[in-house]
Amino acid sequence: MTRLSVNINKIATLRNSRGGQTPSVLDAAINCEKFGAEGITVHPRPDERHITRQDVYDIKPHITTEFNIEGYPSEDFIKLVTDVKATQATLVPDQPGQLTSDHGWDTIKHHDFLVDVIARLKAEGIRTSIFVDPDVHIIEAAAKIGADRIELYTEPYATMYPEDPDKAIAPFIKAAELARQLNLGINAGHDLSLKNLKFLIDKIPYIDEVSIGHALISDALYLGLKNTIHEYLDCIRP
Repeated sequence: MTRLSVNINKIATLRNSRGGQTPSVLDAAINCEKFGAEGITVHPRPDERHITRQDVYDIKPHITTEFNIEGYPSEDFIKLVTDVKATQATLVPDQPGQLTSDHGWDTIKHHDFLVDVIARLKAEGIRTSIFVDPDVHIIEAAAKIGADRIELYTEPYATMYPEDPDKAIAPFIKAAELARQLNLGINAGHDLSLKNLKFLIDKIPYIDEVSIGHALISDALYLGLKNTIHEYLDCIRP
């Protein structure tokens, strides 16, 4: 069954725009769990423009479900993830100052670097996931570097979905089938929403986890956080 991990970066963005502690990132994480989310995702960036390192330390003792920390695997990131013993580290190839993640790893070009990082994280008991495009060669290489899971970068799917859902999903089905054959777990994230999530899960029902932030937090402005989480859970339940 697919799990829903809520990315709370946008809560931190709103807080930071005004200063202070309102809205509380910690309260958001606790309430997402209380309302049914099966994971909490954060993506602390080097400039701390939304989630800060201190947020990560503050959240960990207060949640009981999965804690997924995304980011570029710098030494600072690795220390943060290992300090809090995150459930999962999702490695993304972001550059400093990047607005949002917009492509996956070249797991062939960066093979040696990723092998080292993954080994260090797995030695600490942390599950590793590699953010990738739906490219079979990249996924084959992800299996060879020792990753536990891949996270499919779904922005291309979300962009094409309104025009042609079947065409949009086709490369992701192919990628997911290969990952499954290679014994890789499958996560998915980026631009998933109430409009396109159910179709994704119907076509790839063995996705382990979806990480959703921007659309979910935006919907919560109108529907409320509890109702919104329930609506997203309805999309991924058989």
